[in-house]
Amino acid sequence: MRRWAWLALPAVVLPLAAQQFQFHLDNLAAKASDTVDLSLNGPTLQFAAKFLDSDDPDEAKVKKLIASIDGIYIKSFEFKREGAYSPADLDSVRNQLKTPEWSRIVGVTSAEDGETAEVYLRMENKKVTGVAILSAAPKELTVVNIVGPVDLDSLAELSGHFGLPRLKEGKPGKKM
Repeated sequence: MRRWAWLALPAVVLPLAAQQFQFHLDNLAAKASDTVDLSLNGPTLQFAAKFLDSDDPDEAKVKKLIASIDGIYIKSFEFKREGAYSPADLDSVRNQLKTPEWSRIVGVTSAEDGETAEVYLRMENKKVTGVAILSAAPKELTVVNIVGPVDLDSLAELSGHFGLPRLKEGKPGKKM
């Protein structure tokens, strides 16, 4: 009987590994004046990709990129006053990223306006298998989690689609 339990283990573990993790920030929703919770899993992304025009070069690139992505999860909160969320709320997300698979590749802090941004990559076998983005301001907090194989050269092609902000090119030292 126990032997069968071991055979069933991959059926439970493999979906969890593919999912990686989703941040649990529901406690912030009660404090926020506005909340966005976008969850696009693999089948939902594939369905959305059907509406992209393969004849349009930009949309064809996006369609190709999301073909292998397992999910895009975005949680964004706006608060009426500063201090509505604590550094501990953000630390709970950072703690999930303190595993050998995750590496912080970008960290930006602006003392002028109190904003921070961080980008983390999840690597397996020298391939990017996830991206996490944390963006915090005194009255805003956004966490983005892209799950699955990600081609970094093509990642910018997702900007402006599926609720992700459009990335703008700029010169170093200038605000984007």
